[in-house]
Amino acid sequence: MTVCAIETAGRTGFTIAADGTYAARLAGDGDALYPERWTLDGPEPYAVPLPLGQPEDPHAQVLPLADGRVLIARRAGGGYTFSLLYPTGPGTGQLPLGAVESPALRLLPPSPDGTCAYALTAGEHSTGVWRVAGGAYGPEHVAEIEGRCTGGVWLDRTGRLLALDRQLDGRPVKTVAVDLERGGEVTELLQITEDSEDRLLLADADSGLLLIRSDAPSPGHARLGWGVMGSTLPVRFPECLRLADAAVTPFAVQPGQMLIPEGCAVALRIDAAAGSWLGVWRPSERRMRQLRAPAGWLRGAGLWTPEGELRLPYVTGAVRCGLARFVPDAVTQPSQPEDARGEPSAREVTPGVCKPVPLQQAPLQQAALTGRTARG
Repeated sequence: MTVCAIETAGRTGFTIAADGTYAARLAGDGDALYPERWTLDGPEPYAVPLPLGQPEDPHAQVLPLADGRVLIARRAGGGYTFSLLYPTGPGTGQLPLGAVESPALRLLPPSPDGTCAYALTAGEHSTGVWRVAGGAYGPEHVAEIEGRCTGGVWLDRTGRLLALDRQLDGRPVKTVAVDLERGGEVTELLQITEDSEDRLLLADADSGLLLIRSDAPSPGHARLGWGVMGSTLPVRFPECLRLADAAVTPFAVQPGQMLIPEGCAVALRIDAAAGSWLGVWRPSERRMRQLRAPAGWLRGAGLWTPEGELRLPYVTGAVRCGLARFVPDAVTQPSQPEDARGEPSAREVTPGVCKPVPLQQAPLQQAALTGRTARG
């Protein structure tokens, strides 16, 4: 399963493991917060609270591992401490892992290997990449990247290649690929134009589909677009993904579509003054379907199955741990937006040099992406 949770830090965060088996969040009310693990791969989801002797800080970050343990990062003094939590009968076990001295730290999305966890730390002129779980001797500094890095998207299924959005020397933000097995060696991944800000939001290792936000079509106004890893075709910016007075953010891509990026279903969160709801779209389609999200949806979190079932976690007063399951292809609700003639808009904006850097031209990444054929 390909999963992604946009909100990965703080009180509202709900993070799903790379294989879709577990999830974790901070649960509770007010100041009485505690980590909670969800099991998602059974007939029905269920939640296990993992409280300790005192409530957690609202800024604590949690991340599930594939073995069912939950990593927690807690602020402590001028840095962060890390522990693994797990249920032990009626109580909670805790395995301390060590600490990282940094006033600003953010956990990255779960590693595809399911056993390691990584974090970014902000320095004055560079960004550190730390392996905070899964190493031999506690937190390990694995790379130091020049510039200020944000984002974080895994490009393969081994946890070797990490994409980061980097700002360097005051230049526009560009996405780079970091090879964690080569000491953090950096190669360019995405540059649409020299002056555009280009960020990678999601990547699917099976199909090569990339979801991108860039202001290349309209300088100063970021647009949502898509491209294909290894392709020489331009990034496309479908008009149907551009909504007036609403922000559209992709959060999950359908896995298992080997080398068929145009057929991958993409789930999007739509946020506007009236609230939040769900969008479903495929690159091969000319329209985005807009659907009502389940009550209590943990916004920005969800997963696809390879068969095309979308699963959204939710919590209500009556349901402590819920997982809404539906197949969007079976939904007949009318899609939006439409043009003035009542037809779905199909216009795509493609700047003259609008293309991702083909990954097969980056020698450090070739070995980890063997077997992939470039597609348009």
